[in-house]
Amino acid sequence: MNAQHINGPQSGSSRVSLELLRSQPPKERSDAARNRTKILTVAAELFARDGVDGVSMDAIAVAAEVGKGTLFRRFGDKAGLAVALLDAKESELQQQILSTKPPLGRSATATPEIRLRAFYSAYLDYVFDHLSLVRMSETASVGARYRIGAYRFWHRHTAILIQEIAPNVDAEALAHTLLAALAAEHLTAMVDEVGEERTRSAIHVALDAHITALRNNT
Repeated sequence: MNAQHINGPQSGSSRVSLELLRSQPPKERSDAARNRTKILTVAAELFARDGVDGVSMDAIAVAAEVGKGTLFRRFGDKAGLAVALLDAKESELQQQILSTKPPLGRSATATPEIRLRAFYSAYLDYVFDHLSLVRMSETASVGARYRIGAYRFWHRHTAILIQEIAPNVDAEALAHTLLAALAAEHLTAMVDEVGEERTRSAIHVALDAHITALRNNT
């Protein structure tokens, strides 16, 4: 399948993710925006102090001085709060991918192999900094990880790079396989078992094996 037929974050500087071209949501009222900022600030502080599992939605509502109904209508549950808290960090990484700055962005010095390795490194930095929140957002319900907009972005970016390395493989299917190693539930179990450093090393070894196999398919 031609890389141009994969929807999502295109590799070239002139091809931009469909998600990033969508219209912005209606502008919030000033009081609603203030409440949102306050809730997210309070939630981040409580999660950092007491751990994600140790904080209830009721406690967040009390600390943020908003009604429980307001909190639940705005975010749904703690998983919704996690998604909102992670949004800025995810957007930052996405913008780096869409840029022309190596090694994450397309440039004359960044091959698809280099960019794929760089994405794995950058994503692991991000996820290990926010592992509990990412895990909550991905496991809130069955299949939640695959419905998150950010996952679709990571998947499409990975598929594009795979297609550039090996044009004849099923890039969309293989991208899901490669991203499975980056699931927060999986990473949590690995870190608990062997620690973060060995987890990072093992994931990069597995990625290099995939890249070698892809090159052998060209």
